[in-house]
Amino acid sequence: MSNDNTISQPYEIPKNWHWIKMGSICQFERGITFPKKAKEKESSEENIPCLRTTNVQEELFIDDLIYVDKKYMKNNPAKLVRNNDIIMSSANSRELVGKTCYINELPFPMTFGGFVLNIRAKDIVSEYLFYFLRHEFLFDNFKRLAAQTVNIANINTTKLSNYFIPLPPIEIQNKIVKNIHSLFEKLDKAKKLLQNIVDNYEMRRSVILHKAFDIPYVKIKLSKVLSVSKETTTDFSNPNLKYIGLDNIKKDCGIISYENTKKIKSTKNVFKMGQILYGKLRPYLNKHDVAKFDGVCSTDIIVFNHCDNTLADYINYYFDTEKFINYIVPKAKGNTLPRVTKKDVLEAECPLPPYEKQKEIVCILDNLLSKEQRTKELAENVLNDIKLMEKKILSLAFRGELC
Repeated sequence: MSNDNTISQPYEIPKNWHWIKMGSICQFERGITFPKKAKEKESSEENIPCLRTTNVQEELFIDDLIYVDKKYMKNNPAKLVRNNDIIMSSANSRELVGKTCYINELPFPMTFGGFVLNIRAKDIVSEYLFYFLRHEFLFDNFKRLAAQTVNIANINTTKLSNYFIPLPPIEIQNKIVKNIHSLFEKLDKAKKLLQNIVDNYEMRRSVILHKAFDIPYVKIKLSKVLSVSKETTTDFSNPNLKYIGLDNIKKDCGIISYENTKKIKSTKNVFKMGQILYGKLRPYLNKHDVAKFDGVCSTDIIVFNHCDNTLADYINYYFDTEKFINYIVPKAKGNTLPRVTKKDVLEAECPLPPYEKQKEIVCILDNLLSKEQRTKELAENVLNDIKLMEKKILSLAFRGELC
């Protein structure tokens, strides 16, 4: 492998490294093609699992496989996936094109489809090549390399063949891979712990709410403490009028934004600060919050008044309990956009303690759930930091600073 002095180096590398075209150190194998009707959901003696772009995750994802008849492989053994292969999503959305996974251990024979490219290393350590490709994907370099059609981005093998990679001696490649493994293993342990916090957030929240409303008080229908506000308007002359659509209400966070109503022409519901806004239409069903200001909202949002001896925040929290959700979701009717009625909501039963006890429960929930929310957000922030650390590690590796 001779040093190529005809290119301008993207960045500095050690003197005993050199830049070389990928086509010189790897082989590209295109996936098989087959008609859409050839996809099968179950395995048989005649078919074989076929990898698609959805299977190309950080690791090979095989919980969602399709199967195709082996005849589409045309008896070509190169179309079988092998250990140490690198699988690339070569035709995908612009955000995902160029994503790769490494075949560390193949659980059973499988092939790969036309939107997937198999990259096989030669004269280079396979995992070194994989980590370089991952580096280029994370830094959006493949996004810039890809050709864009109407709905999809493509990376062709000609461009990949002419793509330059920094190549150190083989012993340095192995050392870099070992160091990346060691650092990524530590980060992976941290990621699993943090992801567990994020993934279990809803469960913890549900448990807290269940305990809060599992109280020995008489259950009353919400119609006894709530009524529907019927005030509407078509007057949007006030430029400061705030508008809430279904998209503006985010579960766990309440109302997060509003829109200028100058563009709004149709009738809207009027709401006042302190009233409860409730989304009645799927996929926004059961999105709700207590209004923090006066404004207007979509007619797909029910505006509830509450009586003097009932705290709006107490009812708002009750809407998030598993008991209420299990009651209200099956009530949604309609083929295209299922929705619930005002009557459906008002027919639900809720335990109602005295007003002072409601205030106490709301105070406890505010405290506990805000802590849970902060913990989740902190975990998400650290997960983002870990992604940046992974990029930094790979960046150092291919500049010769990790060997």
